[in-house]
Amino acid sequence: MRTEVLIIGAGHSGLAMSRRLTEHGVEHVVLDRGEPGNAWRTERWESLRLLTPNWQTGLPGHDYAGDDPDGFMGSREVADHLAAYARAIGAPVRAGVTVTSVAPLERGYRVTTDHGVWEADAVVLANGGSGIPNVPAHAEGVPSGVLSLSAKHYRSPEQLPEGGVLVVGASASGVQLADELARSGREVTISTGEHVRMPRSYRGRDIFWWMDAAGVLDERWDEVDDIVRARHVPSPQLVGSADRAVGIGALHERGIRIVGRLGRVHEGVAQFSGGLANTVRLADLKLDRLLERFDAWAAETDAEVGPVERFDPTVVDDSPRLELDLVGEKVGTVLWATGYRPDYSWLEVPVLDYKGRLWHEGGVIPDAPGLYVLGTSLLRRRRSTYISGAAHDSAELAEHLVEYLGGRESARAELAS
Repeated sequence: MRTEVLIIGAGHSGLAMSRRLTEHGVEHVVLDRGEPGNAWRTERWESLRLLTPNWQTGLPGHDYAGDDPDGFMGSREVADHLAAYARAIGAPVRAGVTVTSVAPLERGYRVTTDHGVWEADAVVLANGGSGIPNVPAHAEGVPSGVLSLSAKHYRSPEQLPEGGVLVVGASASGVQLADELARSGREVTISTGEHVRMPRSYRGRDIFWWMDAAGVLDERWDEVDDIVRARHVPSPQLVGSADRAVGIGALHERGIRIVGRLGRVHEGVAQFSGGLANTVRLADLKLDRLLERFDAWAAETDAEVGPVERFDPTVVDDSPRLELDLVGEKVGTVLWATGYRPDYSWLEVPVLDYKGRLWHEGGVIPDAPGLYVLGTSLLRRRRSTYISGAAHDSAELAEHLVEYLGGRESARAELAS
């Protein structure tokens, strides 16, 4: 089987690229191991909601048209949204196809699947950045009688055994899960390292309205000083709700134990850094700088917003716990909310570094002409991390891809003559 372009993944990025290639008249096929939006339907916890408001879920040629633009979609709603989008654009999706290998040919790539082999002039890796839970090595120290579970495999509090829960990681996933588990009656401890404090709304507007309007989401990858670090900054401590806060201070007020970064688990005892006070202070300072940027933009543009606000410093215990005996203190579960990494185990193209990371320049992989990546954090700009970023990223990468295909056709014509 052969096609000009093969897209791996029928999530929001893969479908957005499909729409762009259709606009350019480029023959292509989209492969996915499930249906469009499969990961949102099968690999998310039940109560999950998007961090971004519904008005920010538009895709190429398909803006949000529902009756709740300021609401937040749940994971099943996102899956339905993507399935409807795939139908609306007539995306050529081959569902239930698992890719097992992508290897270079003299011209193009060979993509091997459990349903046959494809050859394509170009391949777009749109399988997303959350393929494999990024569970640290010290998870091996968790005692055998304590459940060790990644956020990717968590579904609801009822799934967990009796006892308290240690949540490791305080990005959006970690704080949301700590909050949910505490509300279910569990005794919860959350271990936090670097994190991004952010209010749900500021001066009468959703925080994503501010980041969009003030240009934060449009900062490009090649304008960032340390792009590798920036692509691994934790997601903001938010939840898809206008009336619920999940920052460290709010969790502390609800009786959740806040501790520092997990250093190791030794002989069944979790040991934490003593730098919690400095960690939360740094997050507070970064929040203040962000709000000052918003205030300056509002003053320059005479934006119709509410009065200037400032938030109290985050409060944590003066002497936070440095150790937690998991068995002795009846912790039944350690829940790893420590992020994800893309799954490129099937990629037989020499473009990964020693840590298994894929190096690219805004989605273009310079060491493998005709190979592209979409759907990862800060791919081309900060909004790339969210669904709405796919519209911008796919437009620019599709233009690059079409130019690449045109150059190949010119080379073939020259050889033929």
